[in-house]
Amino acid sequence: MLTQTLEDGRKLTDAALERLLPAASVRPTSIHKAMRHSVFAGGKRIRPILCIEAGCAVAGSLPAGIEELGAALEMLHTYSLIHDDLPALDNDDLRRGRPTCHKVYGEAIAILAGDALQTQAYEVLSELRCSAKARVKIIEEIARGTGTVNGMIGGQVVDLEAERTKPDAETLEYIHRSKTAALITASVVSGGTYADANANQVESLRRFGQSIGLAFQIVDDILDVTQTSEQLGKTAGKDAVSEKATYPALFGLEESRKKAQALLEDAYNSVQNLGSRSETLKSIARFLIERES
Repeated sequence: MLTQTLEDGRKLTDAALERLLPAASVRPTSIHKAMRHSVFAGGKRIRPILCIEAGCAVAGSLPAGIEELGAALEMLHTYSLIHDDLPALDNDDLRRGRPTCHKVYGEAIAILAGDALQTQAYEVLSELRCSAKARVKIIEEIARGTGTVNGMIGGQVVDLEAERTKPDAETLEYIHRSKTAALITASVVSGGTYADANANQVESLRRFGQSIGLAFQIVDDILDVTQTSEQLGKTAGKDAVSEKATYPALFGLEESRKKAQALLEDAYNSVQNLGSRSETLKSIARFLIERES
């Protein structure tokens, strides 16, 4: 059941991305090829799927056009990966099992491809097929989740500044909640908002997103030191080599696993008020915590 849900969500998102992104043949072709290289590199589409399923949990069925919101979220996520992989940041050669954007197209085009995906995402968001009020709320939510104050970019900055230091637990949690969990949370909340969630439902979805977002990054930290590059589709052990702040480095593997499980329970409890409609969201949360890549 969950396998089919994930596959359906991936296909729905990929079809929307294919429709919404400029074709590789459109001038200037170099930038569009680079954008597509990274977007269609085989990602799991977790953020769009969480968005879609949050909308389904609120509406009781698939809200028309929500896959375009999911596609915009994937564009933003991919832009962040392109920039993270650059030599000035993580300096990585492998992403999703393929050479990173800058290794194929050069640093200048890779920077611009990330920029272009961000601007394309906001063009898509401006044209979402929901109420004007919901559209503005969604744009606000996603802009905040990718910004500098408790958002993705802010988390990336603190992550860079914490390299080769011994961060405390509060700093480590700030990095993970901002760098990773903020966009995951925005994905869940925006999906519910698209489906006209009420204030209580939005708050439940926010707590759910915050819990699974942090747990997701803890598991990523664990996998970085327990799996191979082939299993992960990216360079394993990079965090240890660069002395990045991670949960296993600070707490050890066993304690990190316990923290992820506790966050999974928090996520379950957060969406109890959605009743049986929350079951798919709970299943996805469990999948994210128990994954091996």
